[in-house]
Amino acid sequence: MEIDEKTFKRLFPNLYREIMLKRMYVSIDAVRTDIEEGEREAERRREPGMPTPIDYLRRCENDEEAFEVINYLERRGEIDHEKAEKLRKQVRERGVRSFGSKKEWGYYSTKYLGGD
Repeated sequence: MEIDEKTFKRLFPNLYREIMLKRMYVSIDAVRTDIEEGEREAERRREPGMPTPIDYLRRCENDEEAFEVINYLERRGEIDHEKAEKLRKQVRERGVRSFGSKKEWGYYSTKYLGGD
């Protein structure tokens, strides 16, 4: 069912106003193309642990670096060829920032230790 803006405004005036004023919104800064991986990440303890391939990719400056990281992880056997191809495809189609915002130097020490 498709609804035009005028009808939406008439039927849902408060929701329309919130959308237009952008008062309450959720910023989406990452894409999970693998449902199981997304679920694991959501359930993952919020403590330090071994970084995932996504953690490494979120440290990359650009797509070129992301491809280098993927190649490295595949060469070392940390991810299989199928997983590497899925990650490359996401980088090609959506860019490295589709994995999430860039994790800057000090991210983990600030998050887990409360300081720099």
